[in-house]
Amino acid sequence: MAELTQRTDYDLLALQAKGMLEEEPWYTAAMSNLSALLMDTMEKLNWAGFYIMRDGRLVVGPFQGKPACIHIAVGKGVCGTAVAEDKLQLVPDVHQFPGHIACDSASESEIVVPIHHNGEIVAVLDIDSPIKERFDETDAEGLQKFVQIIEENISWE
Repeated sequence: MAELTQRTDYDLLALQAKGMLEEEPWYTAAMSNLSALLMDTMEKLNWAGFYIMRDGRLVVGPFQGKPACIHIAVGKGVCGTAVAEDKLQLVPDVHQFPGHIACDSASESEIVVPIHHNGEIVAVLDIDSPIKERFDETDAEGLQKFVQIIEENISWE
């Protein structure tokens, strides 16, 4: 695990996310502010944002960070694998992940959480760090709660 000066307070993060979604639940505005919230709240990140399912593949959505890959096929890279397996992906070293897509060469570790609507994956939350082993089970649990808030409150219309 990377040395962090302060652990993320996921209870507070969830409250902030819920407040933002109550203010404006439309997915574009909500995801824009939520990605900014993650970048502002979590230490040692170089990318935080969303990929949205469109026409059977992931398309980059609102994010904070360097320009990103625009399209990701289901089953490809960490994000596509999260969709194919419908499972959170916690990757301590992206260079050890088979088929990793290097959208940002500075990324060393990554965590991706699928987002559902009406039982289908509609998007993924993708967070990258320039530090190996940046994310752990505490982050996985906290970000799953964060995504649950999104699933329960976001508007896809």
